[in-house]
This record gives sequence, structure tokens and C-alpha cells, in this order.
Amino acid sequence: MTSSDAEDNRWSDLGRPPLNAASLRRALVREGGLWTSLDVVTTTGSTNSDLAGRAGELPEGAVLVAEEQSAGRGRLDRQWSAPARSGLFFSVLLKPVDVPVERWGWLPLLTGVAVATGLSRAAGVDTALKWPNDLLVTVGGAERKAGGILAERAGPVDGGGVVVGVGLNVTLREDELPVPTAGSLALAGAVTTDRDPLLRAVLRALEQWYGDWRAVGGDPGESGLQETYAAGCATLGRTVRAELPGDRSLTGEAVAVDGDGRLVLATGEGVQEPVGAGDIVHLRVAG
Repeated sequence: MTSSDAEDNRWSDLGRPPLNAASLRRALVREGGLWTSLDVVTTTGSTNSDLAGRAGELPEGAVLVAEEQSAGRGRLDRQWSAPARSGLFFSVLLKPVDVPVERWGWLPLLTGVAVATGLSRAAGVDTALKWPNDLLVTVGGAERKAGGILAERAGPVDGGGVVVGVGLNVTLREDELPVPTAGSLALAGAVTTDRDPLLRAVLRALEQWYGDWRAVGGDPGESGLQETYAAGCATLGRTVRAELPGDRSLTGEAVAVDGDGRLVLATGEGVQEPVGAGDIVHLRVAG
């Protein structure tokens, strides 16, 4: 087979088998559980966009997984692309109607904790969380971004919810990395790169954390979410630069994640300022 033939036949990579949708449904979709449906598609533009478009008609707990995304998005409308079947690219529909809307901002952070929990159990990989939505792994002693989370309000006010998307590099090789600072579970030494058990572990952890958070009205303290997120957050204790809306920036030490999920920076002027939105650049470990 010539190199061009191999490139054309994207489904010939035996190291990247397709997900088993029927097996995943049997394991995850059950009466009384959070997950109400699970569909796997060969390719789509964006699982977030697909679910968001149906948020008003679908029940809570719909899961959509794509083997490949042609228009995957990250925060700030950044593009996310990866070879087919090289990662986990999925979105879930959540409708926490009994949680005050002002606490819904915790959902991407909650998802990060759940992903880290699931990957620790199933892949034996420690995943650090970069505020607010990046998933970091260690490759050769250096932190690299292996994934990200995007949460978006979707559907009508009275019947919609939040679509949370996760993109995670699983088997990406060094020569496939989009940028040198990217990473994957394989490069981080995962004990398995079988995506079926990895997805099951992540979705089970998400169901557990979401249920605990929702049971206490979304209280991040009472549910243990705030403490657990802070414990796994690689941003805390570092000097960072926050690129803020309106071409503003703020530099300081990241000292806490407050009750609203905001990152609190201690600036050189001795002021503690919460940051609710923006791009965070890790500059160095503090002091």
C-alpha cells in the first residue's frame, strides 16, 4: 500500500478501533440513571452544535460521541481537530433545573474534575486542571494540554439546558500533535488507550459528581466540588497573566477559586481580584 493509499483509507489503522456504541449503551444507559441515550457518529462538524440544536426536544442525559469532528470548537471559538478515532470527542446535555442558574457556571469545572477522576481510575494518568477548562498531562516532565471542555447554554429558557463538550487526545503521536505544547494519554504513559473503558469511566464519574452537586442545589462547597477542583488545579499557586475581555490583562498569583468558580488573583498592588472569564497564561510557579 502506498502512503497516499494509507492516507485515503483513514479506517485502516488497527491501533484505533471504532467505539462499540451498543456496548457503551448497555453499560451506561439505564433506568433511573443520568444517561438517557448515547449515539456514536462517524463524523460531524461539532457534537456541541448538534446537541445544542436539539436541546429543546431531547431529555437530559443525551450523549453524542463523534469518531471525528470537522469543526470542533474550544473556548473563544478556537478550532479543535484531530485524526479520526484518535481521541474522545463527545458532548452531553444537562438540565439542572433545580439548581440556581448562577451556579451553572460550575459545570465546566465539575466536568474537569469528573474527567480527571475517570482517567485516574481507567488510564492511570494524573490529569491536572488549568482554569477554567483545560486538561493537562505530564509528558517528559513538562505539562502539556491533552484536552479541553466547552460549556454552552442551549435551547429555550424553559426547556433547554447546558451542553458540555469534551475533547481529549488519547492516541495522538508526537508527529500528529497540532502544536508542540499538546499532549495525549498515550504520550503521558497511560496504562490503556482503549477508548471504550475510558469513556465509560469518564461518564460514570461525571454522573456521580453531577448527582452530588445537584443534590445540594449546586452548592460547590457542600458537594465537595470546590475543594476537589482546587486540589487538582495546576493554576493555583502560580504567577499567571489573565487576558481579559476588552484587550485588558492582569498579572498576579492565582490564590483561590471562589464560590462562583472564578479565579482569584493577588496582584502586585496587594489587591485580590476575581477573574470570571478570560484566557490564562501560566508564567511560572509562584515564589
